[in-house]
Amino acid sequence: MRVALYARYSSDNQRDASIEDQLRTCRTYAEQQGWRIVESYSDRAISGASLIRPRIQELITDANAGHFQILLTEAMDRLSRDQEDIAGLFKRMLFANVKIVTLSEGEITPLHIGLTGTMNALYLKELANKTRRGLRGRVEQGKSGGGLCYGYDVVKQRDSHGETTCGERAINEKQAQIVRWVFREYVDGKSPKAIALLLNAEGHRGPLSEAWSPSTLNGNRERGTGILNNELYIGRLVWNRLRYIKNPSTGKRVSRLNPDSEWVIQDVPELRIIEQDLWDAVKARQSKTTWSQKSRGTGVHPLNALQRPTHLLTGLIKCGCCGGGFSMISKSHLGCSTARNKGTCDNRLTIRRDVLEKSVLNGLRTQMMDPALFKEFCDEFTREVNRLRMEKGADLVALKSELPKIERELDKAVQAILDGFASSALKTRMEQLEARKAEIETRLAEAPSPPPLLHPNMAELYRQKVATLHESLQKAGSDTKTVEAIRSLITRIRLIPENGVLGIFLEGDLAAMLSFASNKKNAEHHPDAGVLNKFLVQDSLVAGAGFEPAAFRL
Repeated sequence: MRVALYARYSSDNQRDASIEDQLRTCRTYAEQQGWRIVESYSDRAISGASLIRPRIQELITDANAGHFQILLTEAMDRLSRDQEDIAGLFKRMLFANVKIVTLSEGEITPLHIGLTGTMNALYLKELANKTRRGLRGRVEQGKSGGGLCYGYDVVKQRDSHGETTCGERAINEKQAQIVRWVFREYVDGKSPKAIALLLNAEGHRGPLSEAWSPSTLNGNRERGTGILNNELYIGRLVWNRLRYIKNPSTGKRVSRLNPDSEWVIQDVPELRIIEQDLWDAVKARQSKTTWSQKSRGTGVHPLNALQRPTHLLTGLIKCGCCGGGFSMISKSHLGCSTARNKGTCDNRLTIRRDVLEKSVLNGLRTQMMDPALFKEFCDEFTREVNRLRMEKGADLVALKSELPKIERELDKAVQAILDGFASSALKTRMEQLEARKAEIETRLAEAPSPPPLLHPNMAELYRQKVATLHESLQKAGSDTKTVEAIRSLITRIRLIPENGVLGIFLEGDLAAMLSFASNKKNAEHHPDAGVLNKFLVQDSLVAGAGFEPAAFRL
């Protein structure tokens, strides 16, 4: 019997040796049973509350491929502690004809899934409750409930028994000076964007050693996130403001705001960085310049009433210097968002949106690729696709012509048996003919109808269709289908400063273009994807997943 081993330890047991201990005991058990170990899987320091783990996902894939017949692990909770996940894994293994065996429970049955799965789920809930209880006790002592915010350092101390104490924090004076400066600048009228630009220009690193951005300072007022909303800066420790729930579809945690009555608040005056009058001044300005669901009732956010038009190239324009997006910085001009919001990019050039759109549309029609090379590519691609399609058609014809021959041989074999010439060799031959006949009939039944051949002048068809789209866009500027059709042909647009102007580099999706020219909905469903991929790799016109773009200077 082929067996696979699985081991895991979670963050509550940070010990690499645990993996080897589990695998060693599983190997010993497998050897005693006479099983052959074909693979070992392990996930280190990953919770069992979700199946979104790299190695167990690989295990499921290999099980479906028939690589092993038994899954051996120390206990069910090593596979998962979640009731839904363990039941789903059991169903997957059952479908793959793989038995689950554990050292603790033996061979797993539906009864184990029901009882043990429930116990593991209860264990997780109890563990979470104990953890929260411990954290609450720590907060009520004025210590941190977890995490480290900007402006503070972790203080490592030991108690009288030599044990490390957790939750102690101390002010980082260098960072505290930056926090005070941020508060003063905001009160003096500077915007979070302007403050972030200044901090980045002077080389100051933000939280997690990343660049400063407006959101780092603004955060969310209700949730207490962001530099300007952190109440720890006024010596007020707030815990349990948020709760975190794991999304069952993605396995990622999402936050939810708890009611005020559930918050745990503790005064920690020794950690105060901002004076009360400065804090009050910041809150006063925020109340005038930002919208708050809590302070303004259940009304609709005022920005929601604004109609923000989606332009033809929205989301496709990238800065050629930093890779960041280009966005509207005025009514008519586009600029690098990173350069303006963070100041970490030197590309300060702008371009009119209408000029850019006109250049891109013109490029799609005339300059996306060299006309001669594009035609040569399409001609060669068309010839190759048509040749392969004709070969597939010839294969079907050959299979159809083989069927009558097989039926004639079967008739002869039956007649020979009737005439008294039966033998084991004749019986074997009849079985082979019957198997071959069934195979051919299955292949013919499953074979799709042969697609029409590609038009030999596909390059010209493509240009005509783009021209038609362009005309439609001019007549009906907000035609959604027309806009989506044009956007589908473009991978990205890079704007690169050259001699004081922005060079426009179009990167298109060649697969989408060929599909578009051959009346396919999208490249992913192109019937000749394999042939196209070969051309994308081999052809000199291609760069990466698109093709060599042409540049247009304005």
